[in-house]
Amino acid sequence: MLQASRGTVKPSLNFNATSDAEMLYKAMKGIGTDEDAILQLLTARSNAQRQDIKTAYKTLFGKDLIDNLKGELGGKFETLIVGLMTPPIAYDVTSLRNAIKGAGTDEKVLVEILASRTPEQVKEIISAYRQEYDDNLEEDVSGDTSGHFKRLLVILLQANKQTGIQNGNIESDAQALFKAGEEKFGTDEQSFVTILGNRSAEHLRKVFDAYMKMSGYEMEESIKRETSGGLRDLLLAVVKCARSVPAYFAETLYYAMKGAGTDDNTLIRVMVSRSEVDLLDIRTEFRRMFACSLLSMIKGDTGGDYRKALVLLCGGDDA
Repeated sequence: MLQASRGTVKPSLNFNATSDAEMLYKAMKGIGTDEDAILQLLTARSNAQRQDIKTAYKTLFGKDLIDNLKGELGGKFETLIVGLMTPPIAYDVTSLRNAIKGAGTDEKVLVEILASRTPEQVKEIISAYRQEYDDNLEEDVSGDTSGHFKRLLVILLQANKQTGIQNGNIESDAQALFKAGEEKFGTDEQSFVTILGNRSAEHLRKVFDAYMKMSGYEMEESIKRETSGGLRDLLLAVVKCARSVPAYFAETLYYAMKGAGTDDNTLIRVMVSRSEVDLLDIRTEFRRMFACSLLSMIKGDTGGDYRKALVLLCGGDDA
């Protein structure tokens, strides 16, 4: 787990699940809640440690910690804290389930999770989904989407990408994409779906370079011109993740906060799910791509305990 060390949240060194559980109980006992104590403690523990705290809490008090937190907290702050208390794969599974089973489909969530997770993670998500809901994730996604958007999601759900760089195929893949898009009247979406869905990130980066030489366009430009809707969003996410997953998430966070109003669901989902993976790299990319730091944007865009917890998760400034 080499990349895991690029998170802003690290395991606490002198960790004691029992005393943490007691502290949380005290923070929620009686009238009023000490939100500060809760957020300070939970943002300073790894997810594995939070699971130990949950177990210790039930052992000591005979109560479910998450239920108690939900009873004491509210709004976006509650959503964030419950997210932090959920094991990573379970968090992805719940996010996908809500995206499919709610009214309408939240395509953004499907795109973000399935384009950015590794094939191993996708396999774990599929089996955890079956365990949790006794349903087949691929069938649920297929039943809720259509067209080439659906086809590419299904390919990503096979979690069967080629590994490494297929040197013999770089030119032919670039050629096939050029023929399917820029060179053709109309677009052959299937070629985009098949090539972008099945090749490894390293291979795709070589293909993008060859494509640029051949067509004079970046892959992203061509996709924006040649496709639309959910398919366009998903193809762009696959391309961006092949180039750099942290840069993809930096951009996702930026657009979740830019302009009027905040897309809090996206902000929470990315901050929670990347806090122990690559949030340090996401911060670096954010600073490089935009004229401000991630921390300054969070501070300017959120408030209250929700803001305090996000600031702690962010873990520092990159001014």
